[in-house]
Order: sequence, then C-alpha cells, then structure tokens
Amino acid sequence: MTVEARDGAARAGVVHTARGSFQTPAFMPVGTRGSVKAVDAADLEAVGAEVVLGNTYHLMLRPGADVVAALGGLGGFSGWKGHTLTDSGGFQVFSLNPKVDDEGVTFRSIYDGSTHRLTPQSAVAVQAAIGADIQMVLDVCSSLPSTPEVIRLALDRTALWAER
Repeated sequence: MTVEARDGAARAGVVHTARGSFQTPAFMPVGTRGSVKAVDAADLEAVGAEVVLGNTYHLMLRPGADVVAALGGLGGFSGWKGHTLTDSGGFQVFSLNPKVDDEGVTFRSIYDGSTHRLTPQSAVAVQAAIGADIQMVLDVCSSLPSTPEVIRLALDRTALWAER
C-alpha cells in the first residue's frame, strides 16, 4: 500500500495487488459466499466498487475451494473482474465452539456436521486456491466478555499463527 495522505491516525492511499491497484478508503461490499447478494458484477462496477470481500470458511465448505478454483477463482465463480479480499474464516469457526490448539482449530461444518481442521497454512492455501488478491491470516476470536488471560492467549496464538 502506498500512503498518499494522513489525517491523524487516518490514511488514504493506493493498495497494489497482482491484479492492479485501488484507492482507499474503499467501499468493499461483502460477498460472503463469493458473490454479493442481489447485485451482479456490472452493478458493483457501476457503483464504483473495486474490491469484494469473500469468506474463506463458507467458500471452503460450500461449494469447496476446488470448485471455486476450477471455475477460475472468485472472479470466474462470480463474474467479478475486480479485486478480492478474503477473511480467514476465523470468526465463523470460533462461533462454533471449536477445539483450538497451537497448531490450528478443529470444527464442525454448519452445513452437514462434518469435521474440518483449519491451520494457519491451510487457511492461506484455501485463499490462494480460490484466487484471493488479499488474504487475511487465521485469527483466534475469543468470545466477549472474556478474562484478560483468555484475550491474551487469543492474541498470542494469533500472532504465532501469523508468523507461520
């Protein structure tokens, strides 16, 4: 990212990806499952959207990273030609009472109850397979309220995972 202006802690600039660049601040519509509900790619372009947010958790479970990849990534899957950012799926996973250890997280699918394992490395691999231009690291989302010890463990584990 190239910062072009500052005002206190706020910044404006340009984000550069392999696909090209876009200005910030940016309107980033949410396409949880790969596309924005009730809005097609042409409409997104018409309102000036340059980047769409997708959700790794939902896309890896349904339709599956392999399906999205086979269709040309998020762009081919949804018809979107702009930039894509995917979150790690951490928030969704941690809302499911998963089993967490220093290596990753084990959880059950909300779709069919099947068991899955997500590690920092597999979260990156899924996001790469679905063609995300910008990827988020797997993070530990502790429930609130939580004790300071629980919050510290979540922060430390997220930092450890980000290093990997």
